[in-house]
Amino acid sequence: MTKADIVDKVAAGTGLTKLETEAIIEGFFTTVIEALKQGKGIEIRGFGSYKVKKKNARTARNPKTGEKVFVDEHFVPTFKFSKEFKEIVKAGLAGKLKR
Repeated sequence: MTKADIVDKVAAGTGLTKLETEAIIEGFFTTVIEALKQGKGIEIRGFGSYKVKKKNARTARNPKTGEKVFVDEHFVPTFKFSKEFKEIVKAGLAGKLKR
């Protein structure tokens, strides 16, 4: 599913125009990115949480050449699904597997 597909579904479900819906979804993405850039986390109950995790410096290996490479300390965005979210998805997929 693409961002355009999400815009179509949300617009159809809310009665908003696609242009209005796209602005809202783009605003949500921008808000999440800006919060993570500032080191803040976002928790959406029943959905999940966005956080930034620090990865320590380490020695890694280039899989192509086998050469050892030093990787500096860096930060990565993460997303953790809520328990409710996981249960809903699991139940939905379980219904499809029984057919």
